[in-house]
Amino acid sequence: MALRGLAGSGPGSRGPLDEAVAADKEREAPAVVVAGATPEDDEEDEGRSRGLLRWDGFSAWLHCVCVVGFDLELGQAVEVIYPQHSKLTDKEKTNICYLSFPDSNSGCLGDTQFCFRFRQSSGRRVSLHCLLDQFDKDLPVYLKKDPAYFYGYVYFRQVRDKTLKRGYFQKSLVLISKLPYIHFFHTVLKQIAPEYFEKNEPYLEAACNDVDRWPAPVPGKTLYLPIMGVVMKVRIPTCHDKPGTTQIVQLTQQGDAHISVILPTVHEVDLFRCFCPVFLHSQMLWELVLLGEPLVVMAPSPSESSETVLALVNCISPLKYFSDFRPYFTIHDSEFREYTTRTQAPPSVILGVTNPFFAKTLQHWPHIIRIGDLKPAGEIPKQVKVKKLKNLKTLDSKPGVYTSYKPYLNRDEDIIKQLQKGVQQKRPSEAQSVILRRYFLELTQSFIIPLERYVASLMPLQKSISPWKSPPQLRQFLPEEFMKTLEKTGPQLTSRIKGDWIGLYRHFLKSPNFDGWFKTRRKEMTQKLEALHLEALCEEDLLLWTQKHTEVETVDLVLKLKNKLLQADREHLPVKPDTMEKLRTHIDAIILALPEDLQGILLKTSMT
Repeated sequence: MALRGLAGSGPGSRGPLDEAVAADKEREAPAVVVAGATPEDDEEDEGRSRGLLRWDGFSAWLHCVCVVGFDLELGQAVEVIYPQHSKLTDKEKTNICYLSFPDSNSGCLGDTQFCFRFRQSSGRRVSLHCLLDQFDKDLPVYLKKDPAYFYGYVYFRQVRDKTLKRGYFQKSLVLISKLPYIHFFHTVLKQIAPEYFEKNEPYLEAACNDVDRWPAPVPGKTLYLPIMGVVMKVRIPTCHDKPGTTQIVQLTQQGDAHISVILPTVHEVDLFRCFCPVFLHSQMLWELVLLGEPLVVMAPSPSESSETVLALVNCISPLKYFSDFRPYFTIHDSEFREYTTRTQAPPSVILGVTNPFFAKTLQHWPHIIRIGDLKPAGEIPKQVKVKKLKNLKTLDSKPGVYTSYKPYLNRDEDIIKQLQKGVQQKRPSEAQSVILRRYFLELTQSFIIPLERYVASLMPLQKSISPWKSPPQLRQFLPEEFMKTLEKTGPQLTSRIKGDWIGLYRHFLKSPNFDGWFKTRRKEMTQKLEALHLEALCEEDLLLWTQKHTEVETVDLVLKLKNKLLQADREHLPVKPDTMEKLRTHIDAIILALPEDLQGILLKTSMT
């Protein structure tokens, strides 16, 4: 009897993470440490005791740290990359240079913080990040690393300095990371950047050494992260957390007396502050983001543009925004031509810009948000109106939402009244953000629950899973079949908002966000089927099966079962540990029942 459906492929099991990291590092050229930064023996011993080599702890959080300065002859230039062995292509360095400085005449005197995101050069991936992807499986989908992009977190200082030819000191400290932990890295920069500008490279080296000693960014664990005399207490969310809740333990324990900073979130921005100028239109903007419509935020500075873009992306949480988004985008960006061409329709992307040049270059885009200076918490700017696109000529145009878009849903007046009441009562911005975030969450959940319910119905029944056949396939997603389910189990069950929900769903099913969401769900469900198939195999009397089949078929079974184990490990299948152990026991029992010469061969393949 031929055993179908058990074949697997792929490389051998890597084993524990630390062994894999060490082995991977041994194959690379030795790390080059910045001159004068000779690590002490005890630091090396400490790193080895954790199963990590020098800088591997650092690499779990950051790719590198850059210092970008202004040179009268060269313009912006990367002055320092730390650790020195960090790899950046020339294209990546150029992008970092231009994205680390404001490109508008906003006169950002003093200290400014903002964030940017740029495309990683194709054809290269950072090996350690791949090995640490096991943490990704426990993250909410919107916090998973995107292998194609880096984030840049900037602390820019511009102050008058008569000793310099230009009359100004201009420099940026930039953290480059794969992790979208905006609030966390902004907090880190607040702790280290001001002192760095006073003490320069030795201080930066010491700060990086602190990061290298941090524990890995494991989701769900409360982490204590010391840096330059300050201890931060953080918790990275998991996919099992209830959306909209904060799990971080507050400063109540006696042992927490040494904690300097407690972060209630690693990734969220001040939602109300960003939406404040346009909160009358927040529901329409939610629709535009949900549908992946091309959207431009024109702002006076990188801080405003990056915060607003990140708030827009965040407003459809827990859904992930699957299109590209650039919190801060300049005319020097390597994708400038790709995103500003008029030869084709604008792409599905959200851009944050500050240069007046974009008012003309992007005036053909269908949806443009023009904002003024974001007010400090507690101050409410004048509400802007929805205006026709033809009225937008320059970046000096009045603040407003410039679009011809007609929302599918009726505006929820209750949330507007609630926020307006908060403004009148001088409710803190943080409290307003909680209200707005809960509103967006409930709106998104009301929209997505019918889709989740329908997609769950595409899953084959568990009784159809046979251990001796390939796992059954998911049923096909049929849009019209889904639409028919909305009459009885649509969003009206959980949302009071009226409008053309059917039209919104039809539009969404053609969007990149649906495509990304459905691919993710299909992968999860396929992995669940694979896990159920493994469980079905474990319930079989495999030793009895081998007694009825030839040695060749038995060896084939052993090899395929081993591949199943490798697949479960490699793809992080949702298999219970005792199921895996049970399958290993089955494999061992089958091998021991074979002749000794075959036992030796099969046991040898277990160890390679």
